[in-house]
Amino acid sequence: MLTLFYILSAITLATAFLTIFSKNPIHSAIYLVLCFFSIAGHYLMFNAQFLAIVHIIVYSGAIMILMLFTIMLMNLNKEDERDKTFLSRIAAVFSFCLLAFVLLATFIKSQPAMRQYEISGKDYQSIKVLGEVLLNDYMVPFEFASVLLLVSMIGAVLLSKKEHINS
Repeated sequence: MLTLFYILSAITLATAFLTIFSKNPIHSAIYLVLCFFSIAGHYLMFNAQFLAIVHIIVYSGAIMILMLFTIMLMNLNKEDERDKTFLSRIAAVFSFCLLAFVLLATFIKSQPAMRQYEISGKDYQSIKVLGEVLLNDYMVPFEFASVLLLVSMIGAVLLSKKEHINS
């Protein structure tokens, strides 16, 4: 079991780095799909089958299709891209280092919550219990997420729509 964890972790890290460092955006998207599948393998190792299946359906299916459509709509050609100036590269490195410092300081300062765990006896792997929790306790955030996805889909359609010139 430990060797499977190490293999999945190596695949996850390798495909994540290949996603970042790949020059071709289509190859990056494919590496990201492989990374999502290996993360779903981690979920399966944690005995979270429902979460693994939902992760594959939502991320590897829907999100990656949207990303591929976005990449193809942007029509990224190497010939059309201008070279970045030295000043803009320095600004990007500085921004990255500042963001990394803030995240690292946040992780160092945060303390884990030390609480007593209460055993409720509910099986949160059950789809019925998960549905009850989602649609009762977390109904408002669930609806906010659905409205956000709907608005982003409408925005993507409007952005990709070509205007016809009548002359």
